[in-house]
Amino acid sequence: MSDTRTAIVTGAARGIGAATARKLAADGFAVAVLDLDEAAGKPVVAEIEAAGGRALAVGVDVSDEQSVEAAVRRVADELGAPTVLVNNAGITRDNLLFKMTVADWDSVMGVHLRGSFLMSRAAQKFMTEAKWGRIVNLSSTSALGNRGQANYSAAKAGLQGFTKTLAIELGKFGVTVNAIAPGFIETDMTHATAERMGVSFEQFREGAAKQIPVGRIGQPSDIANTVSFLVSEGAGFISGQVVYVAGGPTD
Repeated sequence: MSDTRTAIVTGAARGIGAATARKLAADGFAVAVLDLDEAAGKPVVAEIEAAGGRALAVGVDVSDEQSVEAAVRRVADELGAPTVLVNNAGITRDNLLFKMTVADWDSVMGVHLRGSFLMSRAAQKFMTEAKWGRIVNLSSTSALGNRGQANYSAAKAGLQGFTKTLAIELGKFGVTVNAIAPGFIETDMTHATAERMGVSFEQFREGAAKQIPVGRIGQPSDIANTVSFLVSEGAGFISGQVVYVAGGPTD
């Protein structure tokens, strides 16, 4: 085993997770590409390996305790002890409150909140042993409230409190914990939203860009670059923060 550090990125088969996995590999990390469907992570692993990096696709249901324990153990065995964790896995089950089912609520809470808890708990022992670690949780501007997203915004706001508490608990072990709250980012998820609203993605993008001070919507690379900084040596005195990456101030 070289001195290469190992990073885990959840929900890494596409979108922000895939961009983050590629960026961390380019930064020199061995990267575990975790996703619900292991096969879906294989193309990202192939890309990373083609560029000369080390990566491993691992299937995991982040909301399931045994699945998480097994996945993290496999990463430690096959890639090395993980000291960087990016909790990116997420789903949406949007609906207005009066139409939202208990299943819609529970599944969103399960992936975002329970998932981040289980992954962080499983990975922290490697970080505290190494006396160095980085956890980055993906929140959202939806944490500030977004019509039709009572479940998602509650989960994303919950992640901010979770982030601040872990920063307090883990700081003495050389572990920083921060959250990134993306604004409008072009992903499969935002394409699906446009489709559900019955507008073309181009119209959706133009409408959104008009509301954003920098005049464009975000790309997965915008988030990946922010993760890259927060997990770097240079960011060691930044912890417990929520960074809004949204093309303008939101909070």
